[in-house]
Amino acid sequence: MKNLKGYIFDLDGTVYLGKQLIEGADTTINALLKEGKKVLFLTNKTIESRQRYVEKLNGFNIQANLENILNPTVTLIDYLKEHHPQATLYVIGEQPIKDELTLAGFREGMTPAEVDIVVLSWDRDFHYDHLNFAYQSIKLGAKMIATNPDKTCPVEMGDVPDCAGMIGAVEAVVGRKIDVQIGKPSILTIKAALKILQLEPEECVMIGDRLETDIRMGIEAGMRTALVLSGITREEDLRGTVWTPDYVLESVKGLLSEKKL
Repeated sequence: MKNLKGYIFDLDGTVYLGKQLIEGADTTINALLKEGKKVLFLTNKTIESRQRYVEKLNGFNIQANLENILNPTVTLIDYLKEHHPQATLYVIGEQPIKDELTLAGFREGMTPAEVDIVVLSWDRDFHYDHLNFAYQSIKLGAKMIATNPDKTCPVEMGDVPDCAGMIGAVEAVVGRKIDVQIGKPSILTIKAALKILQLEPEECVMIGDRLETDIRMGIEAGMRTALVLSGITREEDLRGTVWTPDYVLESVKGLLSEKKL
């Protein structure tokens, strides 16, 4: 990858696990930056603000600022401003995504009849009242937009349920699929990433721990792809997958030692 200009890193399971830095991630990323490579950190999580990600990465001695952090909230806001600028929302999600949508000028409906779009995001306080409000809104014509399709999120002790749980609950009661999916592997996310980097797909590599999101998105975009085995995916998961990465590494540390990179 020495000829590549852009390196897009997933975060959870790729750069860190919860509060634990994955060994060598800091030295690898800082070395790439020192070489003049463009780096973007791309997460599907919406439970933290971008500023919090900057602080977390800086705490791991990784150079980062707001301009090279992309999460589904940013892409969602851009999408809503372009396609539904006056929409009233009902947000299943935690406070950071609600705060950012409010700052972007979007109003949250107080009754199902007011709601134009139900936003489905990861919510660790998801409960029946959320499900019922979403159901009633969608019955009245509201669209469904999900921030990400992840089934689980890797943490230090294994993994925990993610946004797919909220999506599955709502889809099950309304009897249809969501209308739009924002986060990885959506084309909306890769377009946003390339716009930030100001690079073409063939100049970039997508590095992540998930075949169905990180690797799939990179392949569909025409990028190189590198799967790391430090998060969700195990080596045996590669058997029979339709999303075959260009490189399989134990961790991001392998980016510096892999002669083909």
